[in-house]
Formats: sequence, structure tokens, C-alpha cells
Amino acid sequence: METSQLWLIVLGCAAATFLWRGLGVVVVRRIDADGDFFKWISCVSYAMLSGLIFRMIMLPESELASVPLLHRILAVMIAFGAYYLLGRRLVAGVFAGGVSLTMMVSWLA
Repeated sequence: METSQLWLIVLGCAAATFLWRGLGVVVVRRIDADGDFFKWISCVSYAMLSGLIFRMIMLPESELASVPLLHRILAVMIAFGAYYLLGRRLVAGVFAGGVSLTMMVSWLA
């Protein structure tokens, strides 16, 4: 492929990207972020995330499958506890869950 053809491809991709971004800027002014449609999208997103997390805990793959179910559930409970006890901070919950699971795997297995 010649250099000029590669440049045309790059410029075409950039134009397509900026076209969609420009349309997004125009459309976003007409969207009500607190409307029923976006509340529904938020609920569906949380439901999908919850389902994926549940699947990771109950039906793990690869290395996580070697961790006992009790350890995985305890790590989730510790993560929830840290999340609520430390002022509903997501980072605190994720950190506490990760550290507790690591400690259980290292010391109890």
C-alpha cells in the first residue's frame, strides 16, 4: 500500500470520528439527562454490571476458579462493609475487597 493511500485512510477515519463527535455535540443539547429514558438506561447498566459480578463470583474462570467460594463471598462482604463504613467510597470498597481476597488466597490456601 502506498503512503498516499495510508494518509487517505487516516484522514477518512479522522473525518468520520469528528463527524460523530460533532453530531453528538448537536444532539446533546436536546437530551434531558434526568429523563425517564436515561433513568432506564442507568438501571439496565447497573443490572448488567451486577449480573457480571455475580457470574464472576459464582462461576469464575481461569485462576479465580481455584479460589474457594467462601473466600470469594467473604471478600465481597468485606468490600461492601468497607464501602458503607468509609462513607460510600467506591475506591475503598474495591481496595478492601481486593486486599482481603489476596490475603485469604495467600494465607488460607
